[in-house]
Amino acid sequence: MADMAREAKRELGATDKPDMQWRIVGGLLGLAVGFCSRKVLSFAWEKATGKKPPASADSPDIGLGEAIAYAVVMGLGMEITRIVITRSAAKKWRSWKDAARDLTP
Repeated sequence: MADMAREAKRELGATDKPDMQWRIVGGLLGLAVGFCSRKVLSFAWEKATGKKPPASADSPDIGLGEAIAYAVVMGLGMEITRIVITRSAAKKWRSWKDAARDLTP
């Protein structure tokens, strides 16, 4: 069964590994999303709490509850943003690749 699936992929021009172009675009997209989401979440943290976000959650000057809350907000926020943006970009990338393959004689 798996051999039939691989053969069908080969006939359609698909491979098991993502192409190098997507790997580059995906990597750059990940960097940009990480930077932007960190800035947005830090701004939201400051507006919600009235304090600057902790520079280091390990600092003894920050309470344990605040450090944990900040870590949860940043972790969840950044990962959710990464998933949503990467999935939508991958979907768009596939549609571009399919359109280009349809135009190829």
